[in-house]
Amino acid sequence: MDHRAEIKEFLSSRRARLTPLQAGLPAYGGNRRVQGLRREEVALLAGVSVDYYVRMERGNLAGASDSVLEALARALQLDEAERDHLFTLAREADAQPARRRSPAKRLRPELQQVLDAITDVPAQIRNDRLDVLSANSLARALYADMFADPRPNIARFTFLHPAARDLFGDWSRAADDVAAILRLQAAKNPHDKAFVELIGELSTRSDDFRTRWASHNVRFHRSGRKRMHHPVVGDLELDFQAMDIPSDPGLVMVVYTAPAGSATADAFKLLASWEATQESV
Repeated sequence: MDHRAEIKEFLSSRRARLTPLQAGLPAYGGNRRVQGLRREEVALLAGVSVDYYVRMERGNLAGASDSVLEALARALQLDEAERDHLFTLAREADAQPARRRSPAKRLRPELQQVLDAITDVPAQIRNDRLDVLSANSLARALYADMFADPRPNIARFTFLHPAARDLFGDWSRAADDVAAILRLQAAKNPHDKAFVELIGELSTRSDDFRTRWASHNVRFHRSGRKRMHHPVVGDLELDFQAMDIPSDPGLVMVVYTAPAGSATADAFKLLASWEATQESV
């Protein structure tokens, strides 16, 4: 991935979405030649020289101090995920090759034991590329079509498998989330060959992904609610928690739950029964 182009496109896209009114600046003249803020306006808001900001937006964040990055984040009104992305891009600009890492490809047996111990709700562990390294039986039943692929990957399933549009209650939102999560993680792994190949595959095969990737949106995926329609047990409303695994950097455990006594909690029991039937076939 072209790191300088990534910085340039991210900063210019954040600048383009912010109007002078939103930034608290006067909008002189009726016809502005640029969409959003001008570079001079961003520099003013961030308290840096125009030349310095232009250099940053051209893709050079090397040596930018935390205070400058914080000022730029405030000027562009970045949210938490966008601020994290900006700092990641700056760190990568200064990083030595030895500091780079690739997402994990295998799961320690102890983590598999944790998954196997979770029997009442779906749970799975993924890496930065959204490869699902392992899952318990309920998660495999929930995402049966994804796990039919020998390389289960959430992004590949979302954008390339037709069953995803039926499974996700709001496919467009799910697709937005997946592309934004990948964009955030890709900045942390710009030299990972498998990551680059995944982005290339999705961009080549999916117009929907390509459009979302070009937006440069980034997003955390920590908790929330998903609506799904499972072909066997019907409609589900799932609460999810995504938890980093400190002992294995880059790995995330995602657990899906539902309130006790809810229709979805009852559906989990049906799903477990169906999964047991499938395993016995």
